[in-house]
Amino acid sequence: MDSPAPLGAPGTARARARAELTAAILDTARTQLADVGPAGLSLRAVARELGMASSAVYRYVASRDELLTRLIIEAYDALGAAAERAYGAAQAAGATPGERWLAVARAFRAWSYAHPHQHALIFGTPVPGYAAPQDTVGPAIRIPALLAAVLMEAAASGDLRPPARPLPGPSLATDDTAGVAGRPPAPYEDLLERALLVWTSLIGSVSSELFGHIKGAITDGEKFFDRCVVMTAEVAGLDVPLD
Repeated sequence: MDSPAPLGAPGTARARARAELTAAILDTARTQLADVGPAGLSLRAVARELGMASSAVYRYVASRDELLTRLIIEAYDALGAAAERAYGAAQAAGATPGERWLAVARAFRAWSYAHPHQHALIFGTPVPGYAAPQDTVGPAIRIPALLAAVLMEAAASGDLRPPARPLPGPSLATDDTAGVAGRPPAPYEDLLERALLVWTSLIGSVSSELFGHIKGAITDGEKFFDRCVVMTAEVAGLDVPLD
């Protein structure tokens, strides 16, 4: 059996140096997001900021699109991890499905307020010419999957109200959507569409507040967001308690 390479061996040192420089590139790119937005992101500008030749940066990140993809995946994963921690803490405390839902929604808002430029990157205007690859899908669905799980748990436990007015016709949710949590049982056949409405409403509520679209229209953004969570969850048949 080969002995492990000692600390400081050339291969290990190169790997560490590569990891450190890649992290520096991503850090600089995040600063660019705040200054020029996703559409203005430039590997040449990143190279200038780091005092590197453009050709050197391309050895670590092949293109502007790859850099965007890395930042997008990083943002989705950070947001998903924050939501999952909130869900886990609520679950450990014996919270009801509605309380777990509120915990996830609040974690989403809190993360977005702490990272507004990353929120804008993943939920804002699409970057012209950029098409997100399949690698972004898994990170992107972490919170929707979590919310779908809450709804399915609530349906199984009897905590979800059947719709008073079912949507007409077959569900418009795709198989990909159903793959997140499975097709819901009767009488919740339209639950996936209702869940998508709730999820997009949460994104809209946070974005509208974060970017000042409802400034002056409400007296307390945090309390208003909680009320939005309560009202939209009712669309899916879930009661979310508020203090």
